[in-house]
Amino acid sequence: MPIKIPDLLPARATLENENIFVMTEYRALHQDIRPIRLLILNLMPTKIVTETQLLRKLSNTPLQIQVELLQTASYIGHYTDSSHLDSFYTTFNQIRNNNYDGMIITGAPVENMDFTQVNYWDELCTIMEWAKTHVHSTLHICWGAQAGLYYHYNIHKHTLPAKLFGVFEHSVLKPSSPLFRGFDDRFYAPHSRYTEVREAEVRAVKDLEVLATSSEAGVFAVKSTDSRNFFFFGHAEYDEDTLGLEYSRDKKKGLNIAIPKNYYPDNDIAQSPIVRWRSTGQLLFTNWLNYYVYQTTPYDLNTIQSETKNPLPTK
Repeated sequence: MPIKIPDLLPARATLENENIFVMTEYRALHQDIRPIRLLILNLMPTKIVTETQLLRKLSNTPLQIQVELLQTASYIGHYTDSSHLDSFYTTFNQIRNNNYDGMIITGAPVENMDFTQVNYWDELCTIMEWAKTHVHSTLHICWGAQAGLYYHYNIHKHTLPAKLFGVFEHSVLKPSSPLFRGFDDRFYAPHSRYTEVREAEVRAVKDLEVLATSSEAGVFAVKSTDSRNFFFFGHAEYDEDTLGLEYSRDKKKGLNIAIPKNYYPDNDIAQSPIVRWRSTGQLLFTNWLNYYVYQTTPYDLNTIQSETKNPLPTK
């Protein structure tokens, strides 16, 4: 898939080395089609890593996608060079008058805090409210999914006894859903979080549908019945070494962290991890883009506001 990104974005070289088709702005200008406009609100401190992971997963359809990167203005992290943020990121005030086919809201390492204690919570609420009338379909990931369910449906997160950390088996509850087209009945995905939402509380909301769960990791995928919002509680976008790097980081901090489950062969950290979620991540993002964005988004993005009165078909 030709992902349209800025010519100098660091992810470009990484993805091209992996034989992923990346289209620069110059080349995209010479194609006479309307690209899918996708906004990524990146709340992670390691922004370049997260950009690359997401762009890799968005790279498996014949669609042309114009990707824009968004950061919060109310809080600027210190892990990414300011020149990178200045060159490739915008803030909400710069894009608030735009409309988008899709948006991704990433996770963030703030889940042990109450939502209202997060520095950028008010700004995030403003963006999620704005998305109701300016974005066709929004995908929330991990803490972003917890934040979305809390803001839109008042579903609270709950602290786990220990960090849920590793690669877990999941079951597809609705095989007929286009989101799981091409999936096996059981699939694997990484999780890395201290909190959860409870399935019973999600099911109590008539406008929500639970699509996939895990006996160990709990709820994995939820969507709104109008298909305008999706919530993934795992990290199907993770690289092979992401959990290992998190484990090493937490050990160096002196945290009481267990070896990620079902990740290293025989729990031996000297061995290379077993990747069992690569196809899961590819299919999840591809299916969301194809069936819930491309196939249903209006050609004229200015008509998105009318969708709040005329919701998408339930699938």
